[in-house]
Amino acid sequence: MSLRLLQVELAGRGRGVAALDEDGRAMRLDGIASTYELAGQALAQGLSLEQAARRRMTGEIVDIGGGSPEVRLLAPIDHPDTAHLYLTGTGLTHLGSAESRDRMHALAAGGGAQTDSMRIFLEGLQGGRPPAGTAGTQPEWFYKGDGASIVATGAPLESPAFALDGGEEPEIAGIYLIDPQGLPARLGFCLANEFSDHVTERHNYLWLAHSKLRQAALGPELRLGALPTDIRGMSRLYRGGRLVWEKPFLTGESNMSHTIANLEHHHFKYANFRRPGDVHVHFFGTATLSFADGVRCEPGDLFDISADAFRLPLRNRLAQAAAVSFVPVRSL
Repeated sequence: MSLRLLQVELAGRGRGVAALDEDGRAMRLDGIASTYELAGQALAQGLSLEQAARRRMTGEIVDIGGGSPEVRLLAPIDHPDTAHLYLTGTGLTHLGSAESRDRMHALAAGGGAQTDSMRIFLEGLQGGRPPAGTAGTQPEWFYKGDGASIVATGAPLESPAFALDGGEEPEIAGIYLIDPQGLPARLGFCLANEFSDHVTERHNYLWLAHSKLRQAALGPELRLGALPTDIRGMSRLYRGGRLVWEKPFLTGESNMSHTIANLEHHHFKYANFRRPGDVHVHFFGTATLSFADGVRCEPGDLFDISADAFRLPLRNRLAQAAAVSFVPVRSL
């Protein structure tokens, strides 16, 4: 099993990083306060992130099982300046994702004309898996926000008061740091809830950009190394302690119409996304939504997402932000 890193808050001691080993023990790293700090040291020393972590492992066990109030799990990555962390993603990348999108949008024209969603999905099927080292078809792409929009497991996922919906999207995200030479270095992968406003998106696909400007939850584990090609997960929704919806989801390249390398290329081909020191969290997409099955999430609902490639689940309750009045702009 590859090593996993977790950012933690230790009561009375501040932040730290723990490494989850093959036996499931989380051991504190000596003198490291963040994944970002450790990754910077790995780059400077010419080490892999796992090598840098193993050099810092102590014998101190960190209780990550939820039984200790002394330990709080944080998101697996952040940046000292939240404006230098990008949240972005790609859609229509998974087998079955176009079907969900078509059902959600209900935009099929008369006479059997293809929707734009189906067209871009089919283009991905035809050209999204190019030979290694070459670029294939570009996917749908969207921007979600900066580092201030990241939510850790256990924290509420807050939907704006003006939102028409706040629904889960269970998927995997890649986490990257741009090195001093301006080249992206993948730190690893995490479980994620991309969280979107599907009613706004369904109204008009040109509102997709609006629907994605929401918070996103990241599972606590940063999985280092390669991602399994076939990942089996489960997405559940609880209301008042009662299970109201559940569905398995598939991810990993065996279940995708694009390779991860192709998705990465079409993000980092833009020079402004290769600024040294910046962090990127990029969501790879999903084909499984409770909204596509007619479920409407409500404040207080609990999203519960798990997958066999990760030891720990991702759990967040849906909350609604206070209403904001009209935002005036003044001349200066």
